[in-house]
Amino acid sequence: MKKGLVLSLLLSFSPLVWAAEKVVLYNWSDYIPDSLLADFTKETGIQVEVSTYDSNETMFARLNLLGGKGYDLAVPSSFFVEKMIKQHLLQPIDKNKLTQFKNLDPKMTNMSFDPDNQYSVPYLWGTTAIAVNADEVDPKSIKHWQDLWDPKYKKQILLLDDVRDIFFMGLKVKGFSDNTTDPKEIEQAYLALKELMPNVQTFLSDSPKGPLIQGDVNIAVMWNGEAYMAAKEMDNVAYIYPDEGVTLWVDNFVIPKQAANVENAHKLIDFILRPSSAATILKEIGYSTPNLAAIPLLSAEMAKDTSIFPPDPVVKNGSLHSDLGESNALYESYWQKLKAGL
Repeated sequence: MKKGLVLSLLLSFSPLVWAAEKVVLYNWSDYIPDSLLADFTKETGIQVEVSTYDSNETMFARLNLLGGKGYDLAVPSSFFVEKMIKQHLLQPIDKNKLTQFKNLDPKMTNMSFDPDNQYSVPYLWGTTAIAVNADEVDPKSIKHWQDLWDPKYKKQILLLDDVRDIFFMGLKVKGFSDNTTDPKEIEQAYLALKELMPNVQTFLSDSPKGPLIQGDVNIAVMWNGEAYMAAKEMDNVAYIYPDEGVTLWVDNFVIPKQAANVENAHKLIDFILRPSSAATILKEIGYSTPNLAAIPLLSAEMAKDTSIFPPDPVVKNGSLHSDLGESNALYESYWQKLKAGL
């Protein structure tokens, strides 16, 4: 047997080959550039395996079923970080391993859902508001959530397949807090949303920009980054903040309780916290960054884009979802009835 062939066979069974370094990321779809993950692998030798989900509920159910096993990083929204902490699904973040944590906006750290960021690191933040095809719908004609109930919008609206973001609308229309646990108020919000259903074409959370770009809907209740990406493909997208306020959210890196590659998870978080990485993410997917050091790397036009960085009055008037404990089941029950047309 030739020496070269013997060497090749030995290498093919080398532990170094079979035990390649990796980190398993459980993330929203279209939520981090593939090129950035490739750069991380090129620099560190750590392979990134990515699985995706389209809702916090799906992510939570999966991790809860597995007891926090199978994934090294996940990206829940603020109120699900709170829920996962209560369910003991997370392990603490070692901020001593995060050399780039200093780049984060102090306003985006030490928040109520995770004081001192013991279990989470902010990744992206943003809003849930109203995107319209301005060629078909005059943006000035929509100032309030209630305006979406106008019969002239029959079968023209896309709603996120997101129970809390959509119930936010119904609760605001009725004048209630989006974090209410009062069964009567939740029921009234459901009845209000039921009246909206003739105007709803579809529910979608996996790339909801698609139907807007394709012209299947003229109005979409969606996240700001989806509106930004839609605007890159069509010139007539307007993003509207209703006067009653909008959902604010912060998506965060967390390390599940039974993660197998904790060291690598910290390395990936720190890589993403670099100003250049954060700027790359923002430029591609258009969500707001908590990374202050990344903002000088943006164009003046992007830094002033109010769909990416909402004006201060919008932020002050906005609301973060809280974990509502046992009341979540009531919301979910009404949500399933709403989508079933009941």
